[in-house]
Amino acid sequence: MTSSESDADNALSPRSPKGVARRQQILDRAIEVFATHGDAGTSLRAIAEAIGVSHGALLHYFHSRETLLIEVLRENDRRDNGEPAEDQIVGPMVKAAARNVTIPGLVALYTSMLAGSIDSPQSPSNEYFTARFERVRRQLVERIRDGQNDGSLRSDVDASAMAALIVAASDGLQTQWLLDPRVDIAQSLRLLSSILET
Repeated sequence: MTSSESDADNALSPRSPKGVARRQQILDRAIEVFATHGDAGTSLRAIAEAIGVSHGALLHYFHSRETLLIEVLRENDRRDNGEPAEDQIVGPMVKAAARNVTIPGLVALYTSMLAGSIDSPQSPSNEYFTARFERVRRQLVERIRDGQNDGSLRSDVDASAMAALIVAASDGLQTQWLLDPRVDIAQSLRLLSSILET
């Protein structure tokens, strides 16, 4: 990127329509890079070089390396919410698992950021993951209770405990898959679903 392009970025307000569009363009490029290569602990300056923008432009739109990485994960989540899955309990996670095998770098980024956030309780990453897990568990509890109410799922299973177990299984299987691509995440998640059925 030339200094004039960097100056143009710095002149844009991140909240203006052009600034929002430029920020999204940078985020789109970052996702492409991370999907293939992951984070690998690279500096913000190295990330800027990899995605073809200046270090100053990244700071202008994202303020820190951690902010950029969290926004990459958020954008990946948004892109993952497409067609509804047939099975509303583990179906969305099975669908995500099928997509995740095509973007191993983002899976590695998610896993490493999650691990790092545990040691930093006041960090933006910790807040992001805490809120994300809470949201996913809440959605699962609602779906499980709906299934219990309509008789399609076992009523003798605690919905909150099962929701936490499904999330743990999904993330744990994802980590195992990073270490050994032969691990079939979808098959294991479907087994959980069959345990729940009446």
